[in-house]
Amino acid sequence: MSERYTVRVTKDYLVFCSGHFITYRGSECERLHGHNYRVAVEVDAGLDANHYVFDFIALKNLMRELTDELDHRMLIPTRSKLIAAEERAGSVRLRFRDKEWVFPEDDCVLLPIENTTAELLAGYLAGRLRDELLTRHQFAPDAVRVEVEESFGQIARYEWRK
Repeated sequence: MSERYTVRVTKDYLVFCSGHFITYRGSECERLHGHNYRVAVEVDAGLDANHYVFDFIALKNLMRELTDELDHRMLIPTRSKLIAAEERAGSVRLRFRDKEWVFPEDDCVLLPIENTTAELLAGYLAGRLRDELLTRHQFAPDAVRVEVEESFGQIARYEWRK
């Protein structure tokens, strides 16, 4: 019989307030707006020598760093087929058809995703978490789940498994 254990972290400070817009229906683009996102994370693995899956404090601190990187920023998808993003002279210029936006580069976070949906933000955070767990802690979980709540009752969840 194989056993699997899970730790879950969700805290009031695992939040980020960010601006974004998404494209949808293949040809439409939302208006610029923002959310106060909340994040929860779960990690599955066997128990270590201390009978931990992973240290709660280290997991909370790591997730806080990752959410802080997104906090008070404009979320820019760099892999969008509909929104062109161009970095130029300290600014980021975005174009969608006849619409154009220009933001100070320091106010933006360029994300390697196709669209800034809650689903893809959850996947992005899960990938970053897996990378950091391995790099900083030499820990390779069996599974990682990240939930991103973009507003009350609207939650996207991403799950990665070995």
